[in-house]
Parts: sequence; structure tokens; C-alpha cells
Amino acid sequence: MGAQWKAKHRETAANAKGKVMGKLAKEIQIAAKSGADPDMNPRLRLAIVQAKKASMTRETLERAIKKGAGLDGEAVQYHAVSYEGFAPHQVPLIVECLTDNVNRTVAQIRVLFRKGQLGASGSVTWDFNHVGLIEATPEGDADPEMAAIEAGAQDFEEGEEEGSTLFITDTTDLDAVQKALPEHGFTVTSAKIGYTPKNPVSAASLSAEALAEVEAFLEAIDENDDVQNVYVGLTA
Repeated sequence: MGAQWKAKHRETAANAKGKVMGKLAKEIQIAAKSGADPDMNPRLRLAIVQAKKASMTRETLERAIKKGAGLDGEAVQYHAVSYEGFAPHQVPLIVECLTDNVNRTVAQIRVLFRKGQLGASGSVTWDFNHVGLIEATPEGDADPEMAAIEAGAQDFEEGEEEGSTLFITDTTDLDAVQKALPEHGFTVTSAKIGYTPKNPVSAASLSAEALAEVEAFLEAIDENDDVQNVYVGLTA
């Protein structure tokens, strides 16, 4: 939960698929700005893998690549912006957005943070580690600890998907580690620069009512169309 919070049951919600597809399409478009050939663009290649896992249609996928690369005459104009602050009960979080209208996004984020506390730049990031995050699935009985050591990762933990492993790296080692992991029995499904909390709040220290308030706040943040990633200082 600390590395990247996911809304509970998002995959089964009635409107979840459209939101997930929208976020994946944005990531593809941003990645494609560096080139439309996935063989020469690792970020795009991983974005395509994630989109296919989510059953994005070929037409939607190709349209997103062309738009991002400017091949359809309309280059994408998304801006990366981030916000930080606290959910209810002083749970720290960092929210990363991709938006074509920064003024709209900041207005929406301010409304969403009314039940929490929106902080100034730097007010929360000091309590997070800026790291590389690589999600990978094992082939056979591949050992995550040995793979982490041999590939050069700093640490590893249980991944967000069942059976997967999250490898944590220095930001400068992200590319080298993701390239090395397949040699040690792991298939990389996503790789990005992100955050892990230094001093996460324990969910066990919160009452059921308080935890429900935190979850509701985070779910509302996650449902915003401009939000790409939510990193939360909360642990089980």
C-alpha cells in the first residue's frame, strides 16, 4: 500500500474500465513523444504491455501512439504536475497528474483535499524516498531475493498483482535493473520513477472508522481523470 495505492475493487467498478483506459492512453501518448517504435522506446514498450493486459483494443492503442508521436498532425500537449499533502488522520501522500489544463486540475485537487490538507511543494516529499519501481512476475520458481541482488535492486517487496514482486532501485539504476531482471527469471510488467514512504502510518493504528475515511479520500483522488499515480504513506 505504501509504494502506490490502488483504489479497492477498481477493476470491478462499473465505470472503472474507462478510467483505467484513459490513464493508460495518456501514458502511451506521453511515452510516444520520445518515438513511436516500442523496440527503441522502453517506456512505450512497457506502456503497451500494460495496455494489452488491460485489454485495450488495437485501434485505441494505435491511435494513442500516433497522437503522442504527432503522426496524426496533432501532438499531445499534456503537462506533468504533482501535489502533496495529507489524507485524513495525517496520512501523507503525493499525487501525480497528467493534464492538458493545469488550472482545471489544481482547482479539482483543491476540492478533493478539503477533507485532508493540501501542502506546499516539499511539505511531504521529504518523508518519501524517490526511487525506481519495477513490477515483475516470476517465471517458474525464480527467487526474488536472488534476482534483486544479481540485478542490482536496492530492495524488493510483494507487488500489487498477485504473485508479482516490486523491485525498488536507485532512480539512476532503473533502466539497468529492468533490463537485467529477465536474465534472472522475471518478466517486467511496469517500470517508473516513483516514491516509497520513509515513515508510513500503520493502518492497524487507525480505527475502522478512521481507516474508512482515509480509503474514501484516496478513492476520490484516484477517480479523478487527471490523476496518474497516488503514493501514500500507509502500511498494513
